[in-house]
Amino acid sequence: MNFIKSYFKLDQYKTSVKTEFLAGLTTFISMSYILFVNPNVLGDSGMNTGAVFTATALAAALGTAIMGIVANYPIGEAPALGINAFFAYTVCVGMHVKWQTALASVFVASIIFILITLFKLREKIIDAIPSDLKFAISSGIGLFIAFLGLQDGGLIVDNKSTLVGLGSLHNPLVWITIFGLLVTVILMILNVPGAIFIGMVLSAIFGICTGQIAIPHKVVSMAPSLAPTFGQAVFHIKDINTLQMWIVVLTFLLVTFFDTAGTLIGLAQQAGFMKNNKMPRVGKALAADSSAMMVGSVLGTSPVGAFVESSAGIAVGGRTGLTAVFVAIFFLISMIFSPLLAVFTTQVTAPALIIVGVLMAQNTAHIHWNKLEIAVPSFLILLGMPLTYSISDGLALGLITYPICMVAAKRGKEVSPMMWVLFVVFLIFLWVLNY
Repeated sequence: MNFIKSYFKLDQYKTSVKTEFLAGLTTFISMSYILFVNPNVLGDSGMNTGAVFTATALAAALGTAIMGIVANYPIGEAPALGINAFFAYTVCVGMHVKWQTALASVFVASIIFILITLFKLREKIIDAIPSDLKFAISSGIGLFIAFLGLQDGGLIVDNKSTLVGLGSLHNPLVWITIFGLLVTVILMILNVPGAIFIGMVLSAIFGICTGQIAIPHKVVSMAPSLAPTFGQAVFHIKDINTLQMWIVVLTFLLVTFFDTAGTLIGLAQQAGFMKNNKMPRVGKALAADSSAMMVGSVLGTSPVGAFVESSAGIAVGGRTGLTAVFVAIFFLISMIFSPLLAVFTTQVTAPALIIVGVLMAQNTAHIHWNKLEIAVPSFLILLGMPLTYSISDGLALGLITYPICMVAAKRGKEVSPMMWVLFVVFLIFLWVLNY
């Protein structure tokens, strides 16, 4: 016990093992929905949902354990929402790329991630992106996630006349989503820990009671086999042999950049870790998610990143890596509950996507809307992601427009060389897609 207190510096951060345990449990409950949402999202790409469930749990446990033991931060890691949507719907469904090749792209991106983290290039690239566009990217991903949730729940459907329209309220499955959304919102407003997870559980019970969801034959079993997905990322590296696939690799790299960096900084500010506008041990924290991303791709899941739901554990007093270690342990224990996967249908997980979208969209408040040269590229990113059904397309619209708008506003000198590089990269990206 004394070793634990000393290693994680519990006295220095004025916390205790009990507090860290409760914080870890709170964070796990808050982010555990990813165990059921991730298989649903990646399943649409053709991946085996059971294998994805196990890969998600293992990748989350590993990444979170490294974050706690190496970086000593109370931050949970898991396959991130948004980038998993890009993986499934943009790369696999939209670009007709096999999921095995998409995993290989994640693996290659993670190798590059590790290299640029070691050479401290990652921080420099992140610093080059204007803060307004970072907020727009995070918010745009949130809108895209919410749009997916509305679709999964049947609240938004395709319409030949208007492209999209309101779903039928006569569909009993829609009411599972409506019930779950209302319950989750009420719980979150009341500041109930684990509101998203509790909302999902109550939605599943509601679906079972209304006869729309079948009762599982058992609750506990051995974790599903990783065989369908394990190692596919390595076996299919040879498939990354076109300009289009290298653009996919770059996009995985960029999107994970923005998502993780923004989350880490936000959580560090909440916990009071920031010093002189810099995050201590940021290199170790970045190494945690880049290494977890690599292992996760080999196991069979989309990129792993820091989870904003870690703020729930920080709010109840989590201040050290011991919180993260407890979160990792809970993820390992959760693997035996795979039979519940069938209960958490898309209608049950849809409210989680919508709510996370709301949380991410709050970043729009930090964008300087009164400056047109900032507002236009930010707006194109925000609206472009859901309307093109592609995170990368939304990125392209904003990052191509930004330097043009800045030059028009006679602020061209403020555009960094890296932004001009991204301008060229995304021009090529759009050309490749259309070609």
